[in-house]
This record gives sequence, structure tokens and C-alpha cells, in this order.
Amino acid sequence: MVVAGAYLLGSISFAILVSRLLALPDPRTFGSQNPGATNVLRTGSKLAAALTLLGDGGKGWLAVFIAAHTTGQSVLAGVELPLAGLGVVLGHMFPVFHRFKGGKGVATAAGMLLGLDLWLGLGTLATWAVILALFRISSLAALAAALFAPCYAFWLFGLRPVFPAMLAIAVLLCWRHGDNIRRLLAGEERRLGAKPSAEPPAPSAGER
Repeated sequence: MVVAGAYLLGSISFAILVSRLLALPDPRTFGSQNPGATNVLRTGSKLAAALTLLGDGGKGWLAVFIAAHTTGQSVLAGVELPLAGLGVVLGHMFPVFHRFKGGKGVATAAGMLLGLDLWLGLGTLATWAVILALFRISSLAALAAALFAPCYAFWLFGLRPVFPAMLAIAVLLCWRHGDNIRRLLAGEERRLGAKPSAEPPAPSAGER
């Protein structure tokens, strides 16, 4: 029940929900077609992007919080919390409410990590921030954070269930960033602040 609840919570797409509430175009119809904060920002609405980021990160944290309070378990004992974390990320990536076509899961995973363990979340976010500051490539920072998260989990908790759960999430995140990885290898991934090349603008609400 805990895992199913986490999956359903993860299936709520805040990119789509916020866009509808603010009369913005569906994020699945422009740009990267990814229902996430970065693509929502392409509409020019910083408010919508911020609300999407907070919503996606918040549901990751909330899934683990609910699991902890309903089962009485902690990250040090039992499997419910790591499974809830995995469930909410899977829900975001493959939402039952949107024909299993969801986002890449970075913000949801970050919120979930902070819910599981503060040091695990902060360490992963620090990795993301350092790589982003050095290279100014958002996808590279997300991939580096995803790969380091299982390492931090092993360092903090050894072979407890949180480690294989983080390993599975890292694999899923890398898989969802397949196109980004191909562009990184080809040297074509866009840096933050760089002007897009021939990318059509997001449609206005009246063009949907």
C-alpha cells in the first residue's frame, strides 16, 4: 500500500497541473516535450517553473514522509522507505494519469533523497551544484548527482535497502537522460545561458 500510494503521488505531474492553472501551453507540446520545470520555464513564466520545481520536489519528500509515519520505519531499518522513494520516482517518470509518459525525475528524486536522509540529500545536491557551477550544463549536473547518490548511500548506510534503491533510481535517471547523454558525447548539449539554436518558441495559450 505504501509503495502504491507513493507511485500514485508521483504520478501527479505538477508541470501539467501548474500550466493548466496558469493558462500556459501543455509542456508536452513544445521544447523538449518533457513535463518538468526546465521545459515549463521556456514559456517565460518563472512562477510556473518555480511552482513545478517545488511541487515535483515536494511530492518526493512527502512520499517518504508519509511512508515513515505510517510504517514507523526509518531509513536504517526496513524496506518501506526506500521502496516508497523508488515508487514516487517511478510515478513521476511513468505516471498512470498521463499514459505513463512523464518527466525525467530529477526534482522528485532530490526531494525524495532529502526525505530519506538529510545528509544523503545534501550531499547529492552539493554534487549537482558543483558540477553545474563548473560546467554550466544542467543535464551533466543531474547525471553526476544521480551517479554519486548510490555512492553516498553506500557510504552512509552500507548494504541496507536504501543502497540498491538508489542504484535503481540512478539507472532510471541515466536512462531517461539518454538523449542528453548522446548530445553530451557529441559536444552538442546546451550550456546554461546559451541561446537556443533554431528551437521554436513555446506556443501561446491561444495556439494550443
